[in-house]
Amino acid sequence: MLMILSPAKTLDFETPPAAAGHSLPAFLDQSEILIKILRGYTPEGLAQLMGISPGLAELNHRRFACWSRPFSTENAKPAVLAFKGDVYEGLQADDFSDTAFQFAQNHLRILSGLYGLLRPLDLIQAYRLEMGTRVPTKRGKDLYRFWGNRITDALNEAVDDHDEKILVNLASNEYFKAVVQKGLSAGIVTPVFMDFKGGKYKVISFYAKKARGMMARFAIRNRIDKSTDLKTFRVAGYGFDPGLSSEDRWVFSRKSV
Repeated sequence: MLMILSPAKTLDFETPPAAAGHSLPAFLDQSEILIKILRGYTPEGLAQLMGISPGLAELNHRRFACWSRPFSTENAKPAVLAFKGDVYEGLQADDFSDTAFQFAQNHLRILSGLYGLLRPLDLIQAYRLEMGTRVPTKRGKDLYRFWGNRITDALNEAVDDHDEKILVNLASNEYFKAVVQKGLSAGIVTPVFMDFKGGKYKVISFYAKKARGMMARFAIRNRIDKSTDLKTFRVAGYGFDPGLSSEDRWVFSRKSV
């Protein structure tokens, strides 16, 4: 069983990392190609390309200019500790033990517009580049075409090391589109988190994002490597709801926050 998460827009490069170990992203050569393209944009061009404010465009213009290899603990930070936001608030990786970090390294991957696919302890430098950004490259008009089958091939290689060939999709739709499903050699299970509001169950983005992180934490802390064991997830009031679920879409519902 292998889990995948989306990255976060919010980053923390100020807090010292809690993990003792680190690794390097597999696709740094590809990342460098993107960085060189992005350096060709002015801050105004980045604002238009990425749909962000002038202030954020200036910040990321500086980030792209400062991005440099080789990566080390002096200029980069493990991805799972650098990303903040709702998903990572639920994951709470800052308090992982060394054993938990190692389990996460083997059972969790993070999709990324700039880095393609990351292991939790892979070092990253600060950036913002959402997977849905339409960055034209020689491979096509957007990042989905840029990454092509690379992410899918890497997921196949990772899941091949597991007894159960299941990919647990805890990523957003925007990021999961980077996985070429017909080329995936694993089955897919997608947990969905729903809250009862207005007389019916619905997905509320803020809560669902945090719950994805909580489920990944649950799996890591309990050393779960069989997907069906995720159905025992009972955190923050969520529980498996067989009546709302299908074979590959597992709904976890709750009635009150």
